[in-house]
Amino acid sequence: MDNETIAAATDLREKGRRTAQGQVTLDRRLYVQFFGFGECRQTGQLIPALVSSGLNAVLYEDLNDPFGVGLVTYSEEPDYFMHSVRTFVQQSPFGNLSYKPEYAMFGRTYARGFEPDIEEAIIRKPARNIQNEQLHWAVWYPLRRTGSFELLSPEEQRDILTEHGKIGHAFGRIGAGHDVRLDCHGLNKDDNDFVIGVLGPELHPLSVIVQTMRKSQQTSRYIERLGPFFTGRVIWRSAPVNPAPADEDEHGSQVAVSGERA
Repeated sequence: MDNETIAAATDLREKGRRTAQGQVTLDRRLYVQFFGFGECRQTGQLIPALVSSGLNAVLYEDLNDPFGVGLVTYSEEPDYFMHSVRTFVQQSPFGNLSYKPEYAMFGRTYARGFEPDIEEAIIRKPARNIQNEQLHWAVWYPLRRTGSFELLSPEEQRDILTEHGKIGHAFGRIGAGHDVRLDCHGLNKDDNDFVIGVLGPELHPLSVIVQTMRKSQQTSRYIERLGPFFTGRVIWRSAPVNPAPADEDEHGSQVAVSGERA
């Protein structure tokens, strides 16, 4: 790694599109956490506690475990998870459930170098996707790339990610799926690189999105591992945080399932 690359890495701001006035930057990002629980006999009993908590949260019922639930929370402040979220899940009723460590996921949103409005792209839009009342189904999972991907030239990486992005764009255009992409380098016990949430109004398109992405160069050649996968349906959401901008189309953002990053 050369000195220029190292120096660029020490500029910790999120970097968007370059303009005549310089590069768009923002020193903020959204953190998102996923917890899985089991032995939940009555999911409805969890909702009053969530309503009272004031957490920014979504509760899912687990498709593959009749007694399983998943909880997503989000904030711009890491301390929020160590205090508000941690204290909440330690107490009843969540404290009475069985915790599933294999589903623990945590990550941060990130800019990819071309966003004209970084705050919209990495803070407002991910929160809207999580809270979108039309997106009833979700698939959340972590992934890790192979080391060989990092050794490719920037041009080779860009070509691979472009192919991957085109697939996601096609599904996003028809409203079949929307995403939340999180960088989790150094933020999880299993040394994963990204956490992905694929959200949609119906379950079938989400399965097709994951299946189609498996055929891309990135997933077929440069992903070391995927999962475990949590698939669930929303049973409760906190109040939406902000409305969609007036110029956003009916389908919102597109999908980039396997950690697409410029």
